[in-house]
Amino acid sequence: MISLSRIQKQYGKQILFVDAAFQLNPGEKVGLVGPNGAGKTTLFRLITGEETADEGDVSVPKKLTIGYFRQDVEEMSGRSVLDEAIAGSGRLGDLHHELEALQHDMGDPDKADKMDKILERFGAVQEEYDHLGGYALEAQAREVLHGLGFDDAIVDGDVGALSGGWKMRVALARVLLGKPDVLLMDEPTNHLDIESIVWLESFLKSIDAALLMTSHDRDFMNRIVTKIAEIDSGEITVYSGDYDFYERERALREANQEAQFARQQAMFAKEQRFIDRFAAHAAKAAQVQSRIKALDKIERVEPPKRRVVVSFAFKTPPRSGDEVAVLEGVSKSYGPRVVHKDFSLIVRRGERHCVMGKNGAGKSTLLKMIAGALEPDSGSVRLGASLRLGYFAQQALDILSPDLTVWDQMVQDFPSDSVGSLRSVLGAFQFSGDDVEKKIRALSGGEKSRLVMARMLHNPPNFLVLDEPTNHLDLATKEMLVEALKDFEGTMIFVSHDRAFLRGLSNRVIELGGESGMETEPHLYPGTYVEYVARTGHEAPGVHN
Repeated sequence: MISLSRIQKQYGKQILFVDAAFQLNPGEKVGLVGPNGAGKTTLFRLITGEETADEGDVSVPKKLTIGYFRQDVEEMSGRSVLDEAIAGSGRLGDLHHELEALQHDMGDPDKADKMDKILERFGAVQEEYDHLGGYALEAQAREVLHGLGFDDAIVDGDVGALSGGWKMRVALARVLLGKPDVLLMDEPTNHLDIESIVWLESFLKSIDAALLMTSHDRDFMNRIVTKIAEIDSGEITVYSGDYDFYERERALREANQEAQFARQQAMFAKEQRFIDRFAAHAAKAAQVQSRIKALDKIERVEPPKRRVVVSFAFKTPPRSGDEVAVLEGVSKSYGPRVVHKDFSLIVRRGERHCVMGKNGAGKSTLLKMIAGALEPDSGSVRLGASLRLGYFAQQALDILSPDLTVWDQMVQDFPSDSVGSLRSVLGAFQFSGDDVEKKIRALSGGEKSRLVMARMLHNPPNFLVLDEPTNHLDLATKEMLVEALKDFEGTMIFVSHDRAFLRGLSNRVIELGGESGMETEPHLYPGTYVEYVARTGHEAPGVHN
């Protein structure tokens, strides 16, 4: 289907591909992995034709349709969410909007003299639209948008009123509705909640299209892909299996390569000792030269390319009182919409509450009220004694100083800490080498998230309030964070759509909105997320297995 052979590509001194080869076959579901900057986005662009290789061949059949979901979304306005989603559905979308324009023209008195041509065109467009199944398109679009978390009021509303994250969901719906032969997807789960992620898993598994995607969600990758393509040091290596298989196989290959490298180095050392010992002996001269020539002909085994993941050890936070946060009769509304009504909760020291709930159930609102970023309409929120609270949310990125570098920000915040300790925490959150000299204004959203998390956890509070802390974190950083937080001796309440994070850290579950999503009474589960899933039969409210 799609074939890349002997690809060479570099930007200035940065070499991305060296004689790289890759093939995507019909119906294959492939996960694309590799370190930041390895060339994953470039591979997508080579396939779509947005970029060309310096050398080598990229073969894409002419009639092949490609849908590409990317992280940068163009401006959306002037249409309903439904129309914007339909606009991306290839030929059907074009016909849908032409029909709308022709219907408008038919009612325009100024175009009465052109009515015969308008009616003729309308008939032709309507026939093609019907033949391609266009009249089922609106129902399909609503189904996809509902699956991605939109309710009917938003579906029929102005797309321009949506936040950036919700516009990303519209862009995703457009690509899915296009029913392409090949789907290229760059981090499709970044702005989705668990309900939408589980729906998307089911959708992608059910379609015949080939899929090539990047994702920082291990569960999502494992449930969909049957191959992993790894880009590293200019090469593309394909592993047959899911992400867990890839990790095991990669570790096995590294171990075998390490052993081969060690054996070869030992052999070289032995031969070199012979050469050094007898180099000056005339009687051994022929043997010495023979061995030198033999060594020159041997193909060198390279040591395995190991990715350095810096572990992170918490300083011990001060001990808090037994009652960390007490909510009594808390209510909160936004206009006519009641989010919380007479809600009471006690968070005790050492508890780790994960907050579950469908869109609009009030997860972030609850965390904001606990953190003091939002006042309840009625009731009280009281924090316990000896408490130091750390609150992470996307808005927390605004606390960074845009004109400082990453390093200067850390030195400003922790002037008495050693260079080694600051470099250690920055390294754990993937800031190393020249990265620490980047200006904060030049950082991506993901990099800012990592820096805010590094600042907060370097001098840890004893009560962490975390709203989607894993957004934009890569798999290695997420897994480091889970391992580090397992040893955290304080208290936590958090919202996350990452099931590995939920499984690894929660020992209490708060489900907002109840089973139907209409109740305001929360359900409290005194157990882990794993126990919650086993007990309820679903991974999140609104997801039923």
